[in-house]
Amino acid sequence: MTDTRIAVIGGSGIYEIDGLKDAKWQTVTTPWGTPSDQILTGTLNGLQLAFLPRHGRGHVHTPTSIPYRANIDALKRLGATDIISISAVGSFRDHIEPGNFIVIDQFIDRTFSRESSFFGHGFVAHVSIAHPTCSRLSDICFSAASEAGITIHKGGKYLAMEGPQFSTLAESQMYRENWGTDVIGMTNMTEAKLAREAELCFASVGMVTDYDSWHVDHGEVDVAKIIATLADNAQKGKNLIGRLSNLLSQERTTCPHGCDRALESAILTAPDFRDPDMVIKLDAVAGRVLRR
Repeated sequence: MTDTRIAVIGGSGIYEIDGLKDAKWQTVTTPWGTPSDQILTGTLNGLQLAFLPRHGRGHVHTPTSIPYRANIDALKRLGATDIISISAVGSFRDHIEPGNFIVIDQFIDRTFSRESSFFGHGFVAHVSIAHPTCSRLSDICFSAASEAGITIHKGGKYLAMEGPQFSTLAESQMYRENWGTDVIGMTNMTEAKLAREAELCFASVGMVTDYDSWHVDHGEVDVAKIIATLADNAQKGKNLIGRLSNLLSQERTTCPHGCDRALESAILTAPDFRDPDMVIKLDAVAGRVLRR
């Protein structure tokens, strides 16, 4: 058994965590570049926690420029066992209202300008993301939000778009009516893919800010309105995080869904043919299987 070390990636509106003991901002060096920001570490009611502001403090990274690989690698290097990704999303459903939260369990990826794998030429691996989130961790997030009095929906399909522009009306209608998606965002699919390759349990919580552009009563996405909703959502997100220690065991056991063993049979490149430089870069992400 190991200690549970939870990592929270905060989206728009969440740039810090309240109530952390022994809190300090740490600089983490990775072979994949510099993370979005320093990482805030400490303990929250006895639970070891690391917090990374996805866009950097001050919101300096676009969804495309976020150094996703460096972020996930840095959290793994700090000993994270579980990642909870909290981000702003637009809703495609009347009943999923601005101010509500949603635990996402499926994705459709329409991103095209970012690196979404640690592996590549010289070291090939194929992990399964049929179920891209950890249902154990997702259930914990749902319970924590419910305990905090947050209106939260369990299960939903997230459309990941490249951005930074919002959808056209035609796209919004297609995603909603033809593709059956529930919410839209720009970041979580990439994080989910990389977390799986890093053998980390991953849960995605969407904070609903708007109805994208499909809703006849709400019109196109308005940044001013989003910012107003973000402030309220950010406090709700912090309340959710504050209740995680009541639900997560401090002793980490094997994931019943196999998230922590995702690379077990995923690596295809034979040991003698692996690019030595890639092997070095993968020391944190794939260290469990490389050191056997």
